[in-house]
Amino acid sequence: MPIPITARGAKMLKDELQRLKTQDRPAVVQAIAEAREKGDLSENAEYDAARESQAFIEGRILELERKIAQFQVIDPSTLPDNGKVVFSATVTIEDVETGNRQTVQIVGNDESDTKLGRISVASPMARALIGKSEGDEVEVQAPGGLSEYEIISVQYI
Repeated sequence: MPIPITARGAKMLKDELQRLKTQDRPAVVQAIAEAREKGDLSENAEYDAARESQAFIEGRILELERKIAQFQVIDPSTLPDNGKVVFSATVTIEDVETGNRQTVQIVGNDESDTKLGRISVASPMARALIGKSEGDEVEVQAPGGLSEYEIISVQYI
């Protein structure tokens, strides 16, 4: 099943995979070798920590390789400019009650970062916005309760 992701998100995960393989993996192998040289492994905390780190790195490498093989990179600049909210669109919304505005981009699960305005396509906000157009109002059921927003603009950048 394809995993939708923006070009920026795909690059971020590919860069992480490259770093894990070329920097982190060799460093942990070296740490294990150094810990082995210190003798008794049964009471060697450095060895245990290095092995635990190695297990995490190898697991993350496998996870990233699996995901990267399933990527469907979506470039927002190639999307038809029809004003509809779709994956990778950047949307400015206004809270109907407070008048507060915010701009969000709908991205894949692995690249979401609410502090940077990148929301997961699986989030309640994204699910409410997808398929709507500028001027539409949407209701979002979030943990804090029901909120209503007006879509101010939709951009494909």
